[in-house]
Amino acid sequence: MTVSDPQISESPAQPRPVIRQLDDSAINRIAAGEVVERPASAVKELVENAIDAGATRVMIEIADGGKTLIRVTDNGCGMSPEDLPLALSRHATSKIDGSDLLNIHTFGFRGEALPSLGAVGRLTITSRAAGQDAAQIRVSGGQMEAVKPAALRQGTVVELRDLFFATPARLKFMRTDRAESQAISDTVKRLAMAEPAVGFTLRDVSGGGEGRVSFRADPLSGDLFDALHGRLAHVIGRDFAENALKIDATRDGLRLYGYAALPTYSRGAAVTQFLFVNTRPVKDRMLTGALRAAYMDFLSRDRHPAAALFIDCDPTLVDVNVHPAKSEVRFRDPGMARGLIVSALRHALAEAGHRASTTVAGATLGAMRPEQPTASGAPRIYQMDRPSYGARTASYAAQSPGQPQAPSYPAPPSTEQNAGFTEFSGTYSGRLVEEPAAAPDPVPQVVEDLPLGAARGQVHENYIIAQTRDGMVIVDQHAAHERLVYEKLKTQMAENGVAAQALLIPDIIELSDGDCARLLEVAEDLAKFGLGIEPFGGNAIAVREPPAILGEVNAEAMIRDILDELADQGESQLVQARLEAILSRVACHGSIRSGRRMRGEEMNALLREMEATPHSGQCNHGRPTYVELKLADIERLFGRT
Repeated sequence: MTVSDPQISESPAQPRPVIRQLDDSAINRIAAGEVVERPASAVKELVENAIDAGATRVMIEIADGGKTLIRVTDNGCGMSPEDLPLALSRHATSKIDGSDLLNIHTFGFRGEALPSLGAVGRLTITSRAAGQDAAQIRVSGGQMEAVKPAALRQGTVVELRDLFFATPARLKFMRTDRAESQAISDTVKRLAMAEPAVGFTLRDVSGGGEGRVSFRADPLSGDLFDALHGRLAHVIGRDFAENALKIDATRDGLRLYGYAALPTYSRGAAVTQFLFVNTRPVKDRMLTGALRAAYMDFLSRDRHPAAALFIDCDPTLVDVNVHPAKSEVRFRDPGMARGLIVSALRHALAEAGHRASTTVAGATLGAMRPEQPTASGAPRIYQMDRPSYGARTASYAAQSPGQPQAPSYPAPPSTEQNAGFTEFSGTYSGRLVEEPAAAPDPVPQVVEDLPLGAARGQVHENYIIAQTRDGMVIVDQHAAHERLVYEKLKTQMAENGVAAQALLIPDIIELSDGDCARLLEVAEDLAKFGLGIEPFGGNAIAVREPPAILGEVNAEAMIRDILDELADQGESQLVQARLEAILSRVACHGSIRSGRRMRGEEMNALLREMEATPHSGQCNHGRPTYVELKLADIERLFGRT
């Protein structure tokens, strides 16, 4: 007699599921769910096909956010009548032969877009190849019609109507027409940045008629960087182009080029970060993390850098066949790509020196308002256009104590009011008198030719006013000196290393098998920042030395934070960030305080040191340390132009 296992009971009789082959229509609708998420996805696939066909001009017309109409017209090579039915077959493409899925040089290669669109919408393709007659084919809900003659001069016109009519459930997930139109515009702009030599026109024809052009970018020619700079200025904005640094670096078969903005031109969200791999727009967490790491020392956590970066490499070094939408990539050596981005951006930021973004000056000028007219409505009348010689001399002398002091003047005597005018009873006069030109200027004129000019005064015991050749500079003395001290401390730490404090009793931390291996892989990198760890048997690690400058630390909490960062970004900079945060606090407390009066030579010395120190254009939190105003802008404020 056998005893049955009490944990296993016989299941009630159920019909056995039958394995069946899905028909082509169902397969295409399933594929469409991966390839075509929303109207913007359809626009992306169709425009990429046009670019792959060699088009130099692409027009995109949409209606109702792309839900009722998407029409893409190009002047590419076109297709023959015999190619049209094949183009609507699943996994049919002219871009690869299937022998090598890594050596891909085009946007598309999977052969899924057109059959997927035909399965969920009403698709019409009209095309003409060179030396061939134009032809047209229609497919609606997966049902294909016969090819018929058509009229077309050149290229291809793909018209998609009633997207998702065959899958009504998908329509419930669509957003408003405005939101879908914005998503389409963003998609077209990304492709426009990727291909400066191609012209793009986006037209909204909702309601019929000619519609309105919402985006237009004409094709650009010339040098790669000139064309790219012009296209970025058009797409992202002229402010970005004026405050962007040129990036061009190569390492081990990878080339990084593009433009990255100064830290003082930062954004409140990561909406101005554009990444491309072999001109393909991608969204990659590793690349985005590298961009954030490059700016880590210059921006606070609530600010985000702006950049348009392109990585070019041999197609065999990167796998673009990760997702049907082709928006994700996987590098063969992700650490190399990440290191290239970080090092190239930091090198460019260091070369920028003390430079700050021009938008800072624009915001300053925008905050200034013309003086309001008097109560009577008549504008005020001023006697003098510029300060007198005595006032200038006294001001210069106060800033340069080593120079001869200007004569002091007694306070003006009491005044008498007469018919609404004020008259002095002494010998004071507002009349402009030219003084001898031989009087020496306490500050050499040549100093004004330097980038930050010559100090002319200090206001509110915190802001230095300097005169340049063609304008003026306002410097926040505390923020500027804080950055200078911080850079010195970082240099000392890099030269002398980070001191470690040996623990009397090591902290033993139990980890999972994967976390332990991941942490020990970066043990050497952590040791450079004073954190000494070693295996302790099993899945435990021993923390023997934390960085001395951190003082008493919770070793387990810090190790687990490092592991979280490794899992999220593939690399941890937690220890470095904490060390630099402490150096930043030390620099803040050791710098010139607000409210301290500075002598002329001190102010000029601070300006010269700023000019010689990289990153001095922004403080440790990404705020600008100075504002530069051009004389023409100042004169415009006073109506002198």
